[in-house]
Amino acid sequence: MKKTKTSALFAMAAAAALALTGCSGSGSGKDGTAEANGTAVQEQAENTQQQKDSVVVVMTTNSEPEAGFDPAYGWGAGEHVHEPLIQSTLTVTTPDLGIGYDLATDMKSSEDGLTWTVTIRDDVKFTDGEPLTAEDVAFTYNTLRETSSVNDFTMLESAEALDGNTVVFHMARPYSIWPYTMAITGIVPEHAYDSDYGSHPVGSGRYMLKQWDRGQQVILEANPGYYGEQPKMKRVTILFMDEDAAFAAVKAGQVDLAYTAASYADQETAGYSLLACETVDNRGFNLPAVPVMEKDGLKVGNDFTSDVLVRRAINLAIDRDEMIQNVLNGYGSPAFSVCDKMPWYNSDAEITCDRDVAARLLDEAGWIVGADGIREKDGVKAELEFLYPADDSVRQALAADTANQLKEIGINASTRGAGWDTAYDEAQSQPLLWGWGAHTPMELYNIYHSMEDTGLAAYSPYANKTVDQYMDEALASDNLEESWELWKKAQWDGSTGITQEGDIPWIWLVNIDHLYWVRDGLKVAEQKLHPHGHGWSIVNNVDQWSWE
Repeated sequence: MKKTKTSALFAMAAAAALALTGCSGSGSGKDGTAEANGTAVQEQAENTQQQKDSVVVVMTTNSEPEAGFDPAYGWGAGEHVHEPLIQSTLTVTTPDLGIGYDLATDMKSSEDGLTWTVTIRDDVKFTDGEPLTAEDVAFTYNTLRETSSVNDFTMLESAEALDGNTVVFHMARPYSIWPYTMAITGIVPEHAYDSDYGSHPVGSGRYMLKQWDRGQQVILEANPGYYGEQPKMKRVTILFMDEDAAFAAVKAGQVDLAYTAASYADQETAGYSLLACETVDNRGFNLPAVPVMEKDGLKVGNDFTSDVLVRRAINLAIDRDEMIQNVLNGYGSPAFSVCDKMPWYNSDAEITCDRDVAARLLDEAGWIVGADGIREKDGVKAELEFLYPADDSVRQALAADTANQLKEIGINASTRGAGWDTAYDEAQSQPLLWGWGAHTPMELYNIYHSMEDTGLAAYSPYANKTVDQYMDEALASDNLEESWELWKKAQWDGSTGITQEGDIPWIWLVNIDHLYWVRDGLKVAEQKLHPHGHGWSIVNNVDQWSWE
């Protein structure tokens, strides 16, 4: 997400507000400008004032699903996970991020973890009137297994409908956290699925797609045939805008809820209040844990950060509370892992900033402060360059703050913006500011588990057989809740792991609050912990919102 400082952008937002109120054309293209959305904003604002069962929400331009509302192309999943709304799912995540049922009425896993049997409701129909059966569930998962370009379904061998209400998942390998995959996988109808499905989806969820104006808006309407409790919000309009236009729409009173950045949080917005949602949307950086080498023509590793004492020192030198105040205007929480606050989080990851201890660790590692205040070892300076995505002002600011803090312990740190096309390669040998966070332990696995083809975890590079074993055992467990303890041990078991006293190949900085301007009188239902991505998560329970 893009975030910029207040002063310059406030003037731009005011100008955009004038453009909004005077706009008469609809515009086109995914540019997020006020001009492109003005007519839609005005019309929906008028509708909202007249109807207290509708709401207008502004999301980032990146929130618009380019491939439409097809689960095979990331709708509901992908990098930014959310509930698919238009389609039903077998399971759901509960407020405490456990597992509950949607279509499913029962599920069982075999002792070896290679078979999941799920029974589904028999009273569900798609919006075209056709019943939803186990055949549709099997078709959905088999289709995603073969065609999905975004989601990982390699753990699934095949799905089979035993009868109209029973589906069996045959797994290629044990996967105890399969219920979390089922919670974000929307079920599509076999009889109505084709190449145009993403633009004209048929589902059985709480809402139907009424209208999609690419680059501008999506309009959802309540599904009158929905099998659950009817949504309180009958009409939900989603507008896609950049930060300036979103704030301008709020200032003009033309929307009901709009995402915003911490840099706008101190602005006056008559008729609106600021909602801050807790998240596991974290920011952190990798620290290559092996010495420099060349692999397949690519520079891998870092001679400075390959020393675990250096990595531990860097982690201790970060004042996360100061960073939250300086960069996020107070809207965030310290991050100590990729899964803070989750059921599988190990609190042993938590530390307190202590630069005296950090300095002693660097001394112990042989990095001694030179006459210029920069540490040296064998004639080599202690230097790091922190990369950040060139279009992300928050990560840029976090990188700069990190660099400044590390100078306090004698590390000469600098920053540089880079495009993702080169950042992935460069991150093999130097730290890059990343964003992660999901409602599944697979986030831990993907970051820390040794890669089978190379024996190195991505971007660390990193390998710990004990950590791998805990995660493998967790996936093979036949009890989801019991597996959480194994995920915790992978983080720290008392003698090894990925936290401060262990290998510490990644440093976690902050969890960024997701901020929204909310019109007075709109009651937003209590939010679950938001995952990575300032987008669709806010409307996971829009059906429960109401006007006072």
